Amino acid sequence: MTRNIKLLIEYEGTNYVGWQKQPESHGKSIQGLLEDSLRTMVQHEVHLTAAGRTDAGVHAQGQVANFFTPSAIPAERFPPGLKGLLPADIVVKGAWEVPEQFHARYSALRKTYRYTIRTARAPSAFEWRYSLHLPIPLNVEAMKTGAGFFLGTHDFTSFCAKGSPAKKFIRTVHACRISSDQEHIYFEVTADGFLYNMVRIMVGTLVNVGRGRWAPEHVKTIIEAKNRNLAGPTAEPQGLMLCEVNY
Repeated sequence: MTRNIKLLIEYEGTNYVGWQKQPESHGKSIQGLLEDSLRTMVQHEVHLTAAGRTDAGVHAQGQVANFFTPSAIPAERFPPGLKGLLPADIVVKGAWEVPEQFHARYSALRKTYRYTIRTARAPSAFEWRYSLHLPIPLNVEAMKTGAGFFLGTHDFTSFCAKGSPAKKFIRTVHACRISSDQEHIYFEVTADGFLYNMVRIMVGTLVNVGRGRWAPEHVKTIIEAKNRNLAGPTAEPQGLMLCEVNY
């Protein structure tokens, strides 16, 4: 009997070309290393389907993936079994047997990402892998106002990188929050799905608002324009974290 196994995965993405498996010459991927390790356990080829294909340098606390196997290994044995096969920067935190129809990507109802900006004057020897260092004055209240325009259902063409294979650009943003402390600004967004580089372009746009280059209301104009050229730059990948996927 073939079983469908769901995995909850955490990884530090600095050393990888991203989630998706690439030709060997392009570097290591999260998917490739996980599939190789699972193959060692179940003794057959494995194909993992992920909730989202994170880019090079992007991290995850709550990535979800599933695969099919005829193996009788109990689901709860996969996390400890994979621990000895994977590098320390990839961890399988949980595993469950799920119904055959479960699909890590298409069954997802909401995903939450967080982006971290370090605003302290000095860089951090510990945080450089997990945040964008931007030691300039940013108006957090203006950024909060601008972020509010992302809420709801919109055509997010302006916030999709060129070359994306997406055919539909309408997404619903359920929550969009900006918080800060003395050294950081955090942008957290929950939506039913995301376009290619969508969160990073949102961040680049809000940084322009925070710098005073655009009024917060200009975010609404950018959304309505459906034109990528009018939005802000794509923020660097290391500040981005896939936090949670809800089903």
